[in-house]
Amino acid sequence: MACGRLFYVIGASGSGKDSLLRYARASLRGHGRVMFAHRYITRPPELAGENHVSLSHEEFAARLAAGLFAMHWDSHGYRYGIGCEIDTWLAKGYNVTVNGSREYLDQAFERYPEMLAILIDTPPTLLEARLKARGRESAKEIAERLERAKAFASLSHPRLLRVDNSGTIEEAGERLVALLTGACAEAPCA
Repeated sequence: MACGRLFYVIGASGSGKDSLLRYARASLRGHGRVMFAHRYITRPPELAGENHVSLSHEEFAARLAAGLFAMHWDSHGYRYGIGCEIDTWLAKGYNVTVNGSREYLDQAFERYPEMLAILIDTPPTLLEARLKARGRESAKEIAERLERAKAFASLSHPRLLRVDNSGTIEEAGERLVALLTGACAEAPCA
């Protein structure tokens, strides 16, 4: 059985990454060959947003010490982990989708050199409008997020693909689904 492919999805805050991942997950229910990994985060569950597993700092540290994370990083005061179950899924031939971090991208490529990174690309003016519309951040926090988002524009890697999310969620969502299933020539099936 061929190994599956790892897809590492990244995007600036407000880019629509979580919305597109929800779209893809809903579209691919029952597909059978694409798995979506949960992130383990030291953050309380949210009513809207990312579907993650909430852990206390102590629970996270215990899982890390036990070697239960395939990847882990710290960002904005929280700890993030991707469970080692993804290695089992990949070995069994499943394509695996991970909600990743730009800061951890190089380490992810070191561990999974054949993975494809997918950047959810959103123009700065649209990004600013989305951040303001969601009403979660102050004007200062929005300015900081927009400044951090500039780093995404310069990202370059031979295994980095981009999904333009300046149109409808359906347009960008279908592009993401095509990449995850190998229906797109840029991302052949494993």
